[in-house]
Amino acid sequence: MPTVPAASSPLTTADTVLTGARIRTLDPRRPWAEAVAVKDGTIVAVGDERDVRDWRGAATEVIDLAGATLTPGLVDGHSHPVWGVEMSTGLDLSDCRDLDGLRTALAAAARALPPGGWVTGWGLDHNVFGDRPIHRDLIEDVLGGAPAFLRLYDGHSALADGRALAAAGIDGPREFAQRASVVCDDSGRPTGHLVEHAAMDLLLPVLPRPSAADRRARLLALLGEMAAAGLTGAHVMDLQDPDALHLLAGIEADADLPLRLRLAPWCMPGVDADGLDHLVALQRLTGRRWRVGGVKFFMDGTVEGGTAWLERADCHGQGTEAFWPDPAAYTRAVHHLDRAGVRTATHAIGDAAVRHVLDTVEALGADRAPGRYRHRVEHIETVPDEQLPRFAALGVAASMQPTHTAYTRADHTDAWSQRVGTERAERAWRCRDLRDAGAVLVLGSDWPIAHHDPRQVMATARLRRPAGEPGTAPVTPGQALTGLMALEGCTSHAALTAGEEAVAGRIAPGYRADLTALGVDPVTAPADELGTAPVRLTMTGGRITHRAVG
Repeated sequence: MPTVPAASSPLTTADTVLTGARIRTLDPRRPWAEAVAVKDGTIVAVGDERDVRDWRGAATEVIDLAGATLTPGLVDGHSHPVWGVEMSTGLDLSDCRDLDGLRTALAAAARALPPGGWVTGWGLDHNVFGDRPIHRDLIEDVLGGAPAFLRLYDGHSALADGRALAAAGIDGPREFAQRASVVCDDSGRPTGHLVEHAAMDLLLPVLPRPSAADRRARLLALLGEMAAAGLTGAHVMDLQDPDALHLLAGIEADADLPLRLRLAPWCMPGVDADGLDHLVALQRLTGRRWRVGGVKFFMDGTVEGGTAWLERADCHGQGTEAFWPDPAAYTRAVHHLDRAGVRTATHAIGDAAVRHVLDTVEALGADRAPGRYRHRVEHIETVPDEQLPRFAALGVAASMQPTHTAYTRADHTDAWSQRVGTERAERAWRCRDLRDAGAVLVLGSDWPIAHHDPRQVMATARLRRPAGEPGTAPVTPGQALTGLMALEGCTSHAALTAGEEAVAGRIAPGYRADLTALGVDPVTAPADELGTAPVRLTMTGGRITHRAVG
């Protein structure tokens, strides 16, 4: 039967009618449909051609999707588009596969520099260094005397050369209020390896930074690329730059953002009650297509950097410390925000970090604010069996990034696997086990750590290897999701995680007109085909943000 709301009237015409589609509504009341009518950014009718016929008027744009599959708008559940446009400045080093390739890329960049220029780069794979420790001595001779700052792909570490360190006044180890380190050799000489944000931030005063105009142009270009890949929204896991909201507001003064952005400012160790109340106050800030919605914590760092918090040490004897020197202070901060009704997202990669986040939510007990999925755990790269059912039992959402498996190898010869050891590597990124245990599982990319394309995210979730690379052995293939689970991770489960399930995540009257049309069915098409499937149409809030030509 048609799902046109009773209050609708044929005297009111739609702005847009989409027809000729195979519509996966993700609405259990009507899983399939053929046409949708949209008015004022909201879906007003869903059904077959008859159900939307009376919504057509002289000004209605009617779009024939010619058999494309229409789904709820795809959402990146973990991304850094605002911070990332600055973080991804310089050389894209993600294609460097070994040290020779890195040195060649750096030498070419150094030769092209203007006087006084810096060599900057991002996306550098830890595996490039093989068995060697990360050290500036491996690159300094090809830089031609230029200072260099290279971010590793994990976003939690960097390599700086001697000139860059000298410019920042770094000549030995430092102490920090959070887990971070300026790595030094036995003589106290900095190796150039900077681990975690506080250490990398020592370079910020001397690093070249893009202008406000450049940031605006790059952000708009990035968001346009995301829309062209089918994204209608992103959960943005940072808001540490005070100018970020001015940037977004300035863009919206002239136009609409191509994506909805839900931003979570960071909460770091040492925060006091006033700082927490400030984070609560930030939740009121909103624009047309952006809003502050939640707070981001870090319970640990990364496996490759030796800063993931593990129940027992990694194979280098590291990983037994939390990012918060006093984990109980983290718990008090989360409880403070929960009492104010604020959602939290906690970066927790290691098994000890995941356990502590779940313990923190469980300790809320009767004081817990109403609403399931108010809290979420990000990344969850290794977790033991006993923690899996706790996600559903506590109403904690799991947020995972399937494309991160590209940095590991099935034979465990990569840096991540060698750090955690074979036993823990065999339970890497347990997406399927979490779903089977009843957890809400939102999927994302963590751009710029991995590419933002949601087709690749969904395909990799099913394949456990990159789409289009059948010769690559899958990583823990038993953790593959079904096609429907992968789609839900970018739609209905993303909505649940954000508390937006009443307005987003399905195609039904009264829901936001955030829609994605693909040339294949993302649930049944071979995953390798999904990875490069044409995006026929992307719509956010009733506005077409991408339309395929031809």
